[in-house]
Amino acid sequence: MPPELSPSDSFPSPVAENSLPRDGKQTRTRTHVLTVALEDYYHAAPFRPWIREEIWYRFEDRLAASTGRMLDLFERCEARATFFVTGRIAEAAPELVRAVAARGHEIAAAGDHGRNLQDLDPARFRQDVIRARERLEQVVGRQVLGYRIASAWLSPADVWILDVLSDVGYHYDSSIRPALLSNPDEVWRRSRKQCLGPEHRFYEVPVSSIGLFGLQVPIAGGGPFRHFPEYWTRRAIAHWDRHRSEPYVLHLRTWELDADQPRISAPPMHARIRHYRNLQRMPRLLEEILSGYRFTSVASHLGLKPEPLSLVNVPEPQVGWGEGVPAPGRGRDAIPPVAGQEPKPVSVVVPCYNETESLPYLNKALRSLAAAAAGEYRFTFLFVDDCSTDATWAMLAELFGGRADCVLLRHPRNQGVSAAIQTGIRCAADEVVCSIDCDCTYDPHELRRMIPLLTAGVDVVTASPYHPSGRVINVPAWRLFLSRGLSRLYRMVLRQKLFTYTSCFRVYRKESVVAVDVHMPGFLGLSEMIARMDLAGRCVVEFPTTLEVRVLGFSKMKVLRTMFGHLGLLAGLIRVRFLRRAGSVATEASF
Repeated sequence: MPPELSPSDSFPSPVAENSLPRDGKQTRTRTHVLTVALEDYYHAAPFRPWIREEIWYRFEDRLAASTGRMLDLFERCEARATFFVTGRIAEAAPELVRAVAARGHEIAAAGDHGRNLQDLDPARFRQDVIRARERLEQVVGRQVLGYRIASAWLSPADVWILDVLSDVGYHYDSSIRPALLSNPDEVWRRSRKQCLGPEHRFYEVPVSSIGLFGLQVPIAGGGPFRHFPEYWTRRAIAHWDRHRSEPYVLHLRTWELDADQPRISAPPMHARIRHYRNLQRMPRLLEEILSGYRFTSVASHLGLKPEPLSLVNVPEPQVGWGEGVPAPGRGRDAIPPVAGQEPKPVSVVVPCYNETESLPYLNKALRSLAAAAAGEYRFTFLFVDDCSTDATWAMLAELFGGRADCVLLRHPRNQGVSAAIQTGIRCAADEVVCSIDCDCTYDPHELRRMIPLLTAGVDVVTASPYHPSGRVINVPAWRLFLSRGLSRLYRMVLRQKLFTYTSCFRVYRKESVVAVDVHMPGFLGLSEMIARMDLAGRCVVEFPTTLEVRVLGFSKMKVLRTMFGHLGLLAGLIRVRFLRRAGSVATEASF
């Protein structure tokens, strides 16, 4: 029977160990371990509940730049690292992964960000980790030895995955971080009765934590570096270097060297603080730590050498970007042009007010839409800057000014979102005109499903997340309560019983809407437009869809002012209905 796994097999000490002298000077006589997650800022754990993989393609790609900064830093400090890479990133940026390997760093596999470990059984997990390794080996042409889960850290209940990893041929894992009263590494050592024998040893490489008042306190990774006092962090690492036999294991993320990354606004404040706090001090502090100690990769420390592989013998990856998940740079469900059939011309109005954070995000979404719909529609995008006070106009010119399919318009004074939409509709050259939000809270690709609903006799198609077949994602409960409450009130007053009256995401027949005279300012005008069309006997059709929370920038809506405005609009509509029932002459101008 194979021997029992001893505690030292969790992560062995260096073959030759020399402690630092008692005076605390850093002599770089010991070698520690450095690991890195190759991920962009929008992949980060605090944002995963708010940013689905389906919308990754919209974000500004900063991975290559932040990885380059990290590689240059490692080069200056003579450090080598293990980079954990997901199969999806390897497919999206294979040259970047090869560049990391070419700089002398180890490439290891990371789990899929979209997989929840608690939802996987051992058989499914086994398939996932085999595919993850195959993807990476196909890219780098070298054996992949290690693994790390992509989401959070292992709990004591999850240590079964280590047996699966060992069984499918991985040599080590680094998914454990002892914290507070939890130490999954100890649970695994007690529960694992045997290893696979001397031919295949499996190691767990937990990132480092120290005991403090009976609790495990993490001291490795950007989180402790950014949130703990610098003096305490330096002392903790120096104490480890002097008194612990096993190496210090440091874990970083490439986006932690990108202090200028876009600020994602969707998560609550505590999540944003967790991600962004003290990013600006990371380059200096990290260079100080890496210069003061010697760091190497996991494989190098364990004495493992990834063998080169012949690419012709490496299996092709069997899984693409996933069902419904677009790869960056590809159109989503693109329909090629039909010979002899001209795409239908459609104008899309985009109202903009102080949207510098959202415009690069919007740019990618609209390019994806235009590419995917090239065989169906020929879009012209009309951007209406509502007298922004930031750099919105300059950014519009930079991103869209040179494109034949884009028109830039500007209000001399701020008039509100409904006025901006009306300006765009009047300037549109096409009979079918759409309006969308600049922040992409509704997926612009849904226009391809909404436009066909504008059939004969239909004047407006409006997005409806509050429809029984619609849904909302991460929208605050207070906003849902107010919006749904307003919709109930409007249904009581208006002829057409809709579930959503406030959406900006719509498809119009220009001849039906261009003459509608809207008086209410800002967001109120969106509801007034539907109300006036309803009073005029126009037909409005709802399209059930999904509304998501805004991820970049902040809403310009003044909540209290808008609520009182809706009550005033409702009062005007009730007056019109009362006058009509009384036989009096009531026109659209009666409110």
